[in-house]
Amino acid sequence: MRTIVAYTDEIDDLDMAVEELLDQTRDFTLAKNSMAIVFMEEEADYLAFYERLSKHWSFPVMGCSAMAMLAGRHGYCRSGVTVIIMTADDCEFSVGLTDELNKEHYRDAITGLYRGLTSQMTSEPKLCLCYYGVPLDARDISSSNLISAITDASGGLPIYGGAASDNLTFDGFSVYCNDRLVKTGLALAVIAGNVSPRFVRVNSVERTATFSYEITSSKENVVYKLGENSFLDTMNNENMRVDRENVMQAYILSPFVVTIDKGDGDYVEAARVFSRVDMETGAGVFLGAMPEGAKLSVGLLNREDVCRTVERAFVQIFRELERQGGECSTLLCTSCSARYLALMNNPSVEAETYLRHLPDKMSLAGFYAYGECCPVQGEKTGKQYNMFHNFTFTILAL
Repeated sequence: MRTIVAYTDEIDDLDMAVEELLDQTRDFTLAKNSMAIVFMEEEADYLAFYERLSKHWSFPVMGCSAMAMLAGRHGYCRSGVTVIIMTADDCEFSVGLTDELNKEHYRDAITGLYRGLTSQMTSEPKLCLCYYGVPLDARDISSSNLISAITDASGGLPIYGGAASDNLTFDGFSVYCNDRLVKTGLALAVIAGNVSPRFVRVNSVERTATFSYEITSSKENVVYKLGENSFLDTMNNENMRVDRENVMQAYILSPFVVTIDKGDGDYVEAARVFSRVDMETGAGVFLGAMPEGAKLSVGLLNREDVCRTVERAFVQIFRELERQGGECSTLLCTSCSARYLALMNNPSVEAETYLRHLPDKMSLAGFYAYGECCPVQGEKTGKQYNMFHNFTFTILAL
């Protein structure tokens, strides 16, 4: 597989934006099969952009809105459009988009999309890429629901991607594929053939508060009781008082760390952003699954930890590539929006870190998401589990 990354900061004059991207990719030779991933700032008009772009590119395009982007040698990009083209003779790319999803039919919609995408493939599917939009109060579908549905539909293929983001409006995000755009749908790409995905996920939270409880009553992403008390009573008893329903902005830099028993003697650790509280029932609503029996604590996120962990991520992925051997042309990165907020006084630090490590012939593209999905290695067995998590910097190497 070969890839190239292009970037433009132009979003007002879309003819100029497309021309700048075409200029940067004009000498890039396409192989038999190709696809592109596009990250755009919230204010950009994707459909008008694609209308112009499709006159020049016949291969499928997928992607989502982004609060900020990582664009290869361009580094950190607060605005504009980032495109990565992937092409290969020995890989197949199949790309599609669901309609708007709801609680009643999301599993059927994702299963149907996956089956349609793979029905004409002639080689073995190896990887799913997904970008999606979910209501951040998570009343209908949590991100964990979507990842579980893809895992089941694909028979356990590794999944990489994240939740579309915006300029912290929490309602301006969008997801797209070719000439379609949705808000609470899912764009899915299945890659088959000669591809060997490798993953790195680093935890941004190196310290936790003394708050630590077992989830004793929950349903999916809603926590009713911690220990013997309701979630809300426990928060108040810990002097973490909640006086309004929507609390995500207040808690985005204090993600809850959850340790989940996988039922096979293994366990994994993820973060969960506290999104909303039901004042009537005292329940807390989170952006990801909160199973009964899981251990819950409060993480403390700061700039120094973020800087250390991104350095560790790139050291780890290049060490892994060297150990396994073989060629690697592409890195896709997804970083958490909480990390971005922790770096607000110096948001380019993650890009500066990867630029110190990135080989000349390797492409990199990524974005800051409202949650990342990437396989997580079990703490005991080393088995990989598809997971949604909220406090990480993730890398996919292809």
